[in-house]
Amino acid sequence: MANAAAGMLEALGDPTRRQIFERLAGRPRSVGEIHKGMPISRPAVSQHLRVLKDAGLVIDRSVGNRRYYQPHPAALQALHAYFDRFWDRALAAFQQAAEQTAREEQKGKRK
Repeated sequence: MANAAAGMLEALGDPTRRQIFERLAGRPRSVGEIHKGMPISRPAVSQHLRVLKDAGLVIDRSVGNRRYYQPHPAALQALHAYFDRFWDRALAAFQQAAEQTAREEQKGKRK
């Protein structure tokens, strides 16, 4: 999972790809919808979508002659789990530091 998350994070390291990925958060969108208002060409949007798809971040489906893209639910779960590990570690370290501080304060009151 760490390798998959690393590839996803690398793909999202590009600001344009992040913007495209964020545009997909609300609902599936076609390349034309994604492209609207962006300072890059439609072929460039397609290239960025290919990188996101190769990283496992988006899935697509055909409807007529259009392709609709959306975030891959498994990718979102993998990223969530990846960041949760850091959050859990940070909370455990905070708890340990707070308990240590409380013990030291108790020792200081006893003297």
